[in-house]
Amino acid sequence: MTPFIVHPTSWVPLAAAALLAIGCGGAKPPVPAAPENATGPTAPAPSATNAATMQSPTASNVSISDEIRSKCGISDEDAYFPFDSASVTSNDRTPLDQVVKCFTQGPLAGRSVKLVGRADPRGPTDYNLTLGQSRADAVSSYLSARGMAKGKAQSTSRGAMDAAGTDETGWQHDRRVDVLLGN
Repeated sequence: MTPFIVHPTSWVPLAAAALLAIGCGGAKPPVPAAPENATGPTAPAPSATNAATMQSPTASNVSISDEIRSKCGISDEDAYFPFDSASVTSNDRTPLDQVVKCFTQGPLAGRSVKLVGRADPRGPTDYNLTLGQSRADAVSSYLSARGMAKGKAQSTSRGAMDAAGTDETGWQHDRRVDVLLGN
């Protein structure tokens, strides 16, 4: 019986395939482009509690609840995350700095915030949940870097579960972090 011998050059294609697979492992999943007339999943009607505590988003990555804004004297400044992004932008700094001040030295000192990351409905469910969590974690990191105790900012994700957008304008409003008064 002849022993099985592998010639060194036969490893080259195998090694190349392995490196290609490893190199692509961190790639983002493809996000399907939605046709302009397509409709996304229908969002459930907001509960009376949620509708009463959330403001209408207008322009930022964060959407600060009416309850927090009124108690902290924060104006209606908002912006939204760019597609496939979890970065806190310069538009978010002023309202988030006001949240930190209010929760560390102001009327809500000692209270906690709940950060809910959200995504638009495009892309796989798991990816959107992860992206929403990354957005909430980015806001949490910003708050703690500015002086809020880490344990005072709880982050979670809803992904695209409540997304209501059906076009880029609506999807832009879906890409946010809701800042709510914690327990």
